[in-house]
Amino acid sequence: MKNQTVVYLLALAVFLIGTIEYIITGIIQMVATDLTVSTSVAGLLVTSFALSAAIGAPIVIALTINFDRKKILLTMLTVFIISNLITFFSPTFEMVLFTRILQGLSGGIVTVVAMAVATRLVEKEKRGNAIGIILMGLSSSLVFGVPIGTFLSDIMGWRSLFILVGLLTLIPLIVVYRSVPTIKEREPVTMGMQLSILKDKRIVMAVVITLLYIGGYATMFTYLTPFLQASSDLTIGEISGILFLAGICSFLGSRVGGIAADKKGPKFTIYIGLSLQVVMLLFLTAVGGNLVGLTAVIMIWMVATWSTSPAQQLYLVTLVPKSPDTALSVNTSFIQFGFALGSGLGGLVISVSSVLSVSWLGLGMIVSALLMAVMLFTVERTSKNNQLTENS
Repeated sequence: MKNQTVVYLLALAVFLIGTIEYIITGIIQMVATDLTVSTSVAGLLVTSFALSAAIGAPIVIALTINFDRKKILLTMLTVFIISNLITFFSPTFEMVLFTRILQGLSGGIVTVVAMAVATRLVEKEKRGNAIGIILMGLSSSLVFGVPIGTFLSDIMGWRSLFILVGLLTLIPLIVVYRSVPTIKEREPVTMGMQLSILKDKRIVMAVVITLLYIGGYATMFTYLTPFLQASSDLTIGEISGILFLAGICSFLGSRVGGIAADKKGPKFTIYIGLSLQVVMLLFLTAVGGNLVGLTAVIMIWMVATWSTSPAQQLYLVTLVPKSPDTALSVNTSFIQFGFALGSGLGGLVISVSSVLSVSWLGLGMIVSALLMAVMLFTVERTSKNNQLTENS
């Protein structure tokens, strides 16, 4: 694969961004105590990052679509670094909240543009692989970034972690400056052309599929620990081991999904990923408290979930080859909304029923995503067949 080192260092940038996004969940009590706010108020630091990435990033990407992608990456990586440095010196909660908005905006833009740039740096038949590597950076932030960051925060203080991440981000910044060529659209892309992609039913259905399967994933994963505690006699140590293996599998899934999307095609990979998710959530209710069974089911479920994402991203890139950034930014927003939807619905179900019910809610959402994928690809195939018939 051409420019493999550059792609991996773009993934490093996404890893650092993901670590900063998710680290608050591991250090929320430290942050709340230091800033003299309640834990629930400190939780706004998570929400502000997610909303800034989900809403702000697509708007900025749309407004800058004709700009050099290299300059966008350099600018946003610089903003991300500065926002981390400001966090270290922020005396109040309000100031930290402001830096989280900057981090979400810049981080969201870098993540999307990094995927788009990666697809242009490699061979056409390796684009899924490149997207998988970038997403591997994101998934590995959950596996390695958050636990390592939490550990270092306990030793150095939570503010020092932001300084460390800011300094490490200088590495991909330098690589982008030295190794990424100027990348601009060959033909100007107007705002009308960007908005027109939402008139394409295939794109609308594709991002709804993203919303549903990410929502189903978030419904289950957010409450996985209390679910395992309620459904089995596992110790906290055993559950921690399962969660660690689940994280490793999310990392592997991103890689496997990218390779499979290139070799077998994005549609095949999406079908297999969604189908495996459905089967594994069905098995989850059947294995009971068996440690080996639970571990195996959750590991396969995580691989299936995270392998679906690069295939979904590649499918959207093939639909909008002239403006992949726009399609990727919309899909990334729906990923963020999916996390919010899933965790919110899961909490609602738990409040009126039992934590054991979240698996059925997650299953229902993923089944809906699979059925919509069947509809989408069937309609697309029928449309192509009709066009061939008319042309002949």
